Amino acid sequence: MLRLCGRPRAQALRGAGVKLLLDENLSDRIISRVADLFPDSTHVKAVGLREADDFVVWEWAKKHGFTIVSKDTDFHQRAIVFGHPPKFIWLRVGNCQTDLITNLLRSRYQVIRQFIESETESLLVLERPQT
Repeated sequence: MLRLCGRPRAQALRGAGVKLLLDENLSDRIISRVADLFPDSTHVKAVGLREADDFVVWEWAKKHGFTIVSKDTDFHQRAIVFGHPPKFIWLRVGNCQTDLITNLLRSRYQVIRQFIESETESLLVLERPQT
């Protein structure tokens, strides 16, 4: 299931590449597994933000043009209150294997790209596929 939440007050990253910043609650191994679709993406650990406060991660992503990807509900709330930039992809997948998250990001590439290019959307919710 996909849901979008828009906040028209912030400008979008139209035309920018799809750069994901994976939060510390996600494996850094995902980056290499999605690099062909999201080539400029990184993990918070790789940019010195391991164990950083959510505000610091949010501001870094905003400054550097990244979309945050996390399972963290704090980012979800921040996206609703403050809008974008940065944009936020909330993974509602619970505890799961890295392969499930990798496959979710890969299979939703077009949806993610459209979301990032949107001028009004701040939050994209990706949920675990129904089995």
